[in-house]
Amino acid sequence: SGLLVIDPENRDTLIDISSWRYFVPASNVKIATLFTALKYVPEQLPVLKYVQSGHTVYFEGVGYPASLHPHYNDSTLVRFLSQFQEVRFKYPDSPIPKWPPGWSWEDFDQAFATERNSLPLFGNSVVVRFQNSAEIRPQYFKDSLQQQTSGFHRKRYHNQFYYSTSEEDSLVIPVYLRKRLVLDLLEEELGKKIGIFQKYPAGDVKLLDGISRDSVLKRMMLESDNFLAEQLLLMASSAISDSLSSKKIIDHMKAGEFSNFRQIPRWVDGSGLSRYNLFTPGNIVYLLEKMYTELGEKYILDFFPVGGISGTIEDYFDGATEPYVFAKSGSMGNIYCLSGYLRARSGKVLIFSFMNNNFTIPRDDLIEEMNLILAWIRDTN
Repeated sequence: SGLLVIDPENRDTLIDISSWRYFVPASNVKIATLFTALKYVPEQLPVLKYVQSGHTVYFEGVGYPASLHPHYNDSTLVRFLSQFQEVRFKYPDSPIPKWPPGWSWEDFDQAFATERNSLPLFGNSVVVRFQNSAEIRPQYFKDSLQQQTSGFHRKRYHNQFYYSTSEEDSLVIPVYLRKRLVLDLLEEELGKKIGIFQKYPAGDVKLLDGISRDSVLKRMMLESDNFLAEQLLLMASSAISDSLSSKKIIDHMKAGEFSNFRQIPRWVDGSGLSRYNLFTPGNIVYLLEKMYTELGEKYILDFFPVGGISGTIEDYFDGATEPYVFAKSGSMGNIYCLSGYLRARSGKVLIFSFMNNNFTIPRDDLIEEMNLILAWIRDTN
């Protein structure tokens, strides 16, 4: 375990237990993604890049995650392309790996392991809902759903989906992103064929604005949404290069802002699903303090789950009379980390990172002990 607590007003270190030690942070990595996105991603997320030439539009994806997403249901992309007689699409110059390094292959059918690409549609997933019968969205896959009693929810390398009669809630299942699939889905929405091009014609390359960056960042943090985290990191990379590459933006951050760290983290993805990630409590507190001092308390706390009230900690860290923990959790097998802001009895806001790896006790028992320690910090400051 490692715990670092600081007072950002006077920069006093209140508790320092192994703050220099590396931990697998799990979804605490999303704090680094939040920091990076706030720095490089525009306040209005771009939907696509395009050049208009007469009645034809030439466009490419920029990683925008909200198009036809089941939560956002944003149809900006479809409305825009529908205006043109001819539509031409450009594939990325460099392929985007479906998953970042260190993700587990056996998670391919799990909602938290959605593949990434330059032009996501429907959140790169299908949603299976159960009413009188099982229904799948998008309808493009209506003939690709079967009932079975057990096993995976999708074939490994095919978009054949499965559900069980014992399912009670909706299922979210990642699609297998073969190269042509996105265009097939988009053609069905547009009702027209889409051509391919390699090089833009003469003309200004423009961006089409979509929904607000902060609305996506808040969902990423509250719901710990891995898909949104990975796509936002790809979008941040386009601010420093002409390609969508999480490695490029990570290397850029490590050479720039993160070069001030005493221990340089090993950072490989936007979501924290990879066990290759290694951060220290000191790394995380640095990022939290930087955002707090530069962006202000009210603005930055609004991104974080609130203990006993919202997000991934709505069932934990209840302040009894009022909330006191505003923090991002990170949980995997034998890992539980919590980092963010703590409001003390005095009214001051403290910054902390509490990281735990390699424990074998039940996770709820660990969280109960953490709550006792955080409540003591609250009551003594």
